[in-house]
This record gives sequence, structure tokens and C-alpha cells, in this order.
Amino acid sequence: MPTIVPSHVLGKNAPSNRIAVACIGTGGQGTHNLKAFQTAAGVQIVAVCDCDRNHLKNALQIAGLTDRDGATDFRQILARPDVDAVVVSTPDHWHTPISLAAIKAGKDVFCEKPLTLTIAEGRRLADAEVRYGRIVQTGTQQRSDAYFRKAVECVWNQRIGRLKRIHIIISANNIPNPLDWKPEPAPDYFDYDMWLGHAPWAPYTPQRCHWYFRFISDYSGGQLTNWGSHHLDIAQWALDADHTGPVRVEGRGQIPAEGLFNTPDHLDIRYTYANGVEVICRTGEPARRGYSGLITFEGTDGWLAVNRERIEASDPDILRRPFSDNERRTIYSDNHVGDFLEAVRTRRKPVCNAEIGHRSATLCHLGYIAIQLARPLRWDPAAERFVEDAAANRLLDRPARPLRSSS
Repeated sequence: MPTIVPSHVLGKNAPSNRIAVACIGTGGQGTHNLKAFQTAAGVQIVAVCDCDRNHLKNALQIAGLTDRDGATDFRQILARPDVDAVVVSTPDHWHTPISLAAIKAGKDVFCEKPLTLTIAEGRRLADAEVRYGRIVQTGTQQRSDAYFRKAVECVWNQRIGRLKRIHIIISANNIPNPLDWKPEPAPDYFDYDMWLGHAPWAPYTPQRCHWYFRFISDYSGGQLTNWGSHHLDIAQWALDADHTGPVRVEGRGQIPAEGLFNTPDHLDIRYTYANGVEVICRTGEPARRGYSGLITFEGTDGWLAVNRERIEASDPDILRRPFSDNERRTIYSDNHVGDFLEAVRTRRKPVCNAEIGHRSATLCHLGYIAIQLARPLRWDPAAERFVEDAAANRLLDRPARPLRSSS
């Protein structure tokens, strides 16, 4: 029998257990998410939103909706009483502001990674998730992948002995830095001011927006927050650190001296945890289809390596031997969207809630700050502040440009 959720939880859709979903941000990843939710059982897409009207038109067609169910301002979507949950697939600098507004509007949230742009806003979002009793799933879908679940379980049960070190290889930048970009008028179909949102005003160029945004620090953190948010999340999971983090971080990275892009590339970051385990994150090959970096767990009795394509170990028996009933296992999830929807229906925690997403994103931000300051930093994961370091603590948050009034 399906779980029937009380009407005060899912509004007027509860009797049929249908979840009414709105998709905010419908570009490349947003279209992928739209289709994933559209084909999920018990879901109806009721609205879509994008400040690019070309994206919006395409999303309306995919969802089979009319113009009245589309918007260029997310606040119009959140004001709809028939929306139970939102899928946030915007550029990174919009992830937390929209998710936080959705939580306060009584919506559950599936938000793309990285969950946050700053450490401070992540704490605000994780606290709001608890205060308002909403479901938040971070889009770090490797927690719903059999290879990564297996790797974490092997580490937890000391199949490679005592864990000493985790080596992470992420993709290097795969887009050339525009050295000769020029300001242009924003096209009529694109609400550029809304796209900028709380970020500082900057002149429009196509190379600033859509896919390219991730290499500009006002909106993202480069491949460190793009791929790093995935693999560092698995490191946190394996370390049982979903509610804490490292105590020391140091890093080096190549930050472009000119051009439009200004996020670090060719980086090398070392995190140290209170138990002495080190997490080393470096860039490898540029991103390409079929290459997803690599996570290697190094223990006293062997090693284990995993990515999206394979899992392997120093001894095949590490992976081949079945787990006994008294060995520790992960929460089972083989479908990240499905896990979120089940959490919405039952009100249990999803596999990667806001607290987890915030803590994993924090590693990305810590690494970026260490690269910016070019010196080792001490971190207090309980207080979520740097130890006796005013300069570093000033980088925990950013000033926000006011939004224009809702139309």
C-alpha cells in the first residue's frame, strides 16, 4: 500500500499522493531534471521558470504546459498554492536563495549541487530545513550509485584496514578562458538582471552566462565546486563527517590573471581531519564525456578506487566478499530523484539533505579560500569559523545585491 501523507503536509494533492512539482531553471541540467521528474511515478509538473524565455518555451513544450504555467521570476512560482516541491537547477549563485525562499513558502526542495555559494549561506539553509520541517535533497547523486555505496561500506567496515588518506582527482577546466570578451546588450528574450540576482552587477556577455558561469567567482567556484562537490561529498560520507569537517586546510591553485574566468584551475588542496586522515584533492585531465575523475581510499591494509565507471581494489576479495549481518551498511538509494520523492511522501530524511549538502560544499569553499589566501588555515567545524583568522572569516559570506520588486 502506498503511504498516504496527511493533507496538511502535501496540500490539496495529498489524497491521491500526487506530488505537484515546479522546475526553476530549465537550461541543460534543468532540462535533464525536468525529464527525470516528469517520468517519475506519482509526479505532475505543474509549472516551470527560467529568466531565459527560450529555455522557458522549450520547458513548457516538454512538460506539456501552457504559457500561464511559465514564469521568468521564481517568486511567482513559489506563490502558487498548488506547488508541493520545486527543483532548483539554476546557476550556483541562485541555489541557496531560491531554496531558502521555497522552504519558507512551504515547499520541499530538490536543489542541484553545489548547494551553496558560501559557507554562511549554507548554514542558514540547513537551519531553515530543520526549522520549517521541509525536505531538501542535494543533487549529489553519487550517494545513490552502487559503486560509491560499495566503496563507502568497504571503508566503514575496514576492508582496507584503517583509513589513512583519500586521494581525489577532479577534472580540470575544459573551456578556454575568454581573453577578448566584450560587453554586449542583453538579448530581449533574456532577463539578465534577474539572472545576476544577488551577485554584483556586471556587463552582459554570452560568455558570462549559462554553462560559462561556473568559471566566474561571482557565480560559482570552477571545477572545485562543479566536480569537487561530487567527490568531496563521498569523502565526507566515508569519513562519517556528514555533520562536521576538517580542522586544517591548505591549497594551491592557478587563478587566471586576465580574461573573463577567475576561478582556480590546476589546484592541489589538502584537508586534515581531527582523526589524522588526509583528503587530497587535485585536478587531472580536462572534463570530457566518460571521464569523471577518481577517488582512491588508502588504508593500512590496501586501497580501493572508485568513480562513475568502475570500482576496483588492491585485493579483489575486498569487493567480492559479501557483507555480514553485523557489518555497517549505507542507507540504500539507487535513484536520487526517487529517494527525494519518497522522502516527500513519508517525511523521512533523504539520502543527502541540506546539512549534508552544506557540509560537503563547505569543503569546496574552504579549499577556495585557502587558495585565495595562499596559506594554511585552521578550521573549527563545530563553530564553522576559521581559528583566530579575521581575514579568512571575512570570506565566509558575501554582500548581496538587492533584488528588484516581484512583478
